[in-house]
Amino acid sequence: MHSTSVLILVGILGLALGALLAFLAVRGRNNVDRTQELELRLREANNKLEDFQLQVNEHFDQTSQLVHNLTESYREVHEYLANSAMRLSSQDIGRQMLEAGSGKLSDNDESQQKVTPPRDWAPKEPGAKGTLDEDFGLDEEPATANR
Repeated sequence: MHSTSVLILVGILGLALGALLAFLAVRGRNNVDRTQELELRLREANNKLEDFQLQVNEHFDQTSQLVHNLTESYREVHEYLANSAMRLSSQDIGRQMLEAGSGKLSDNDESQQKVTPPRDWAPKEPGAKGTLDEDFGLDEEPATANR
């Protein structure tokens, strides 16, 4: 009877050990599958990021080219108008338009006259205290008290 109980005990231990090894193998395979899935998702995310960065670069390249074209078109229109003004009107008007297009202003331009900044204080009479003086508006004796 001793040999039968040992045989049953060895069988139960073998079954438990086999179940444990199967559990670890399945769990390890799930981790490998999950790792491969995460790596695939990471590669896809990197590809999307690179595509987005490429689209942003193309956007700014095209925007730069369009702004350059717009500037050139503006310059051509301005030169055409200035040349037409020189042909169709007096030479002074055409010359002023050309100088305005090149960023230079003529000497007799009214907008170049010296402009004084606005004053944020009231002017004072000579010898009087200014409005920013500490004693401004304070009389030694109130004028209404003598009445």
